Amino acid sequence: MKKYVILAVAVVLLIAFLPLFLRPDAEFGGSDDAGSTVVEEVDSSYEPWATPVLEQILGGELPGEVESLLFCLQTGIGVGIIAFFMGRFVERKKWMKETQTSEQVPAHDYN
Repeated sequence: MKKYVILAVAVVLLIAFLPLFLRPDAEFGGSDDAGSTVVEEVDSSYEPWATPVLEQILGGELPGEVESLLFCLQTGIGVGIIAFFMGRFVERKKWMKETQTSEQVPAHDYN
């Protein structure tokens, strides 16, 4: 199992960093920017039919710092959930090992 985890981490790191070394002069932009650019090329008169809820409540666009804060908060919550379940799986594995070993040892010796 440990080999699979190490292999998975290595693959993720390769996927993340290999493009940076293979194409050092490339521009890596976000998907939001790319989508907006394509929409403008297809139909320059397009207007969005919905606005983000927080922008409606605040009456304007969110500052970049607040947007980053919300993204980090979302990331932290996701990592917390993943870590919780991973911890549960590890503890369950330990509990199952302890249960199996305690069943194999006799409780009393009547000789």
